[in-house]
Amino acid sequence: MVFRTQRSQGTGRAVAGLTLLVLLATTACTTQAPEPTTSPSASQESATATSTAESTATPKPAPSFSKTASTAEALRFFDSVMKKKLDADSGAQGRDIVDALSSAGFSKKNMEVTADSTSIGRQVDSIEVSVRWRGDDCLVGQIGQNGFASTSSPVLKTGKCLIGTTRAIDW
Repeated sequence: MVFRTQRSQGTGRAVAGLTLLVLLATTACTTQAPEPTTSPSASQESATATSTAESTATPKPAPSFSKTASTAEALRFFDSVMKKKLDADSGAQGRDIVDALSSAGFSKKNMEVTADSTSIGRQVDSIEVSVRWRGDDCLVGQIGQNGFASTSSPVLKTGKCLIGTTRAIDW
């Protein structure tokens, strides 16, 4: 036998009413408005045209050696030679790097490179290599535990690109 009090019946009606209200609100929120039938705006058409043009644009050609290149252009080529060498041989040493740059067109007489090992025979943390470019600028690369990095800088007052002791490039 089930006994209901007046209070429980009122609560039941309130819960049922609240549930109905929540369902109606949820249904109203999820109803989507009809999509517009107008044509796309000029800015939408422009964005589409731009993205299509960008996707069909030809990539920049690989940099090549030129004695008349600007410092920025020469640095781009220097970087491509270095990255290609290091991709092929991640353990490349100073001589390997100098040879790769020389084979690519840079003059050994304009290069400097630091030692591959310390004075007590341990491997160095990084190797620096530079190429004096067009007399006034230096292309400088560093190969180390964190990979490869490069920059261009003015020639030092010493007439060199690297500070400190470098090894003779006599091969």
